[in-house]
Amino acid sequence: MLNFFELDKKENKNYVNLMKIVAKLSRLYSDSDTPYIYYRAMENLFCYCFGAKNLSRSDIAFDAKLGNLGIGLKTFVGENKDYSFEKIAEFNKDSKLIKDKKDEREIMEFLANLRNDRINLAKNLYGISESLYHIIARRKKSLLFFETDYNEIDISNLRIERQKGSKEEKSLNFTDGNHLYKFNFSKSTLFRRFDIPKESSCTDVVIFENPAELLLSIDEITYNFKPKCEYVILPLYTVKEGKKIVQEKSALNQWNAGGRKRDPDEVYITIPSFIRNNFPNFFPGRDTPFILKTPIGEILNAKVCQDNNKALMTNPNKALSNWLLRNILKLKELELATIERLEILGIDSVIITKEKAGEYSIDIQSWGSYERFIEEVKTNEN
Repeated sequence: MLNFFELDKKENKNYVNLMKIVAKLSRLYSDSDTPYIYYRAMENLFCYCFGAKNLSRSDIAFDAKLGNLGIGLKTFVGENKDYSFEKIAEFNKDSKLIKDKKDEREIMEFLANLRNDRINLAKNLYGISESLYHIIARRKKSLLFFETDYNEIDISNLRIERQKGSKEEKSLNFTDGNHLYKFNFSKSTLFRRFDIPKESSCTDVVIFENPAELLLSIDEITYNFKPKCEYVILPLYTVKEGKKIVQEKSALNQWNAGGRKRDPDEVYITIPSFIRNNFPNFFPGRDTPFILKTPIGEILNAKVCQDNNKALMTNPNKALSNWLLRNILKLKELELATIERLEILGIDSVIITKEKAGEYSIDIQSWGSYERFIEEVKTNEN
């Protein structure tokens, strides 16, 4: 298994040094002698140092990708213990489906399948064939670095660890023979137990008592900022009577529309009026071709079409269908895309990023991303 502490030391990536610097600033957040590291800082610095692709914005099963390796990144306090239960998935949108299950065994199997579906979604989306967790455990004035497996839950070997999992109680504990899992009913959150190996790589940390002086010195540094990429988020659904639905005869299911015989790969992604009105120059003009790159580097030839530029399509149509319907949603030909399928996978939108003139990229987004994007745009306008 790849050891990033050793790789950093061998190739002078400065990863451990940067994590120690972040830990030195712990007094900004806490009086404890246990270093504080915000998980986003760990994610960003890991990707910066090792040249990994940062997947955290996609909010999928993996936080980073290096070649064909999917990486989960975690940091937690490991003081006075040799393990920690850490969140690995949230199933808020599936909470009703979970509550409808008849017993603990059925709940356990359903949770395991949900988790595995999301892992496989991420693997298919990003071309991942291997995976691991890279973890920093934080103890008094020290950081411990280690790796552990990132496998699917072994459904064939599931068993309830304690009989404490009724819907009226707080949690359900179960194991697959490899790891212990805990599901919190009130938060619809799945946790996994992570054991801290005795042979973890360790480095000492000196915490600054007054980090404010260091922060003031940063003001003297001149830095050339790169402009952020432009992006928009497009929903894979519409709203009818206050509920999200996937239309049966348009958009992802355009192949099912009437009027003529249609190809089973005839699909498009809707560009809502909110996007067209607030970002009128984001896309090229109607029927003007542009490049659309998938997360694994596939090149799709795309264009905006239909009246009022309300549809994003590819040429051939099959390119978008293969990527979205077949590879991501795992739908067969003539199988309807549904909101339930999106819900199970925890996605409901895509992000389109403008890399440069005539060149864009596409990626999936987690459930609720379009609503959050709308609120962000409205907030910035005020």
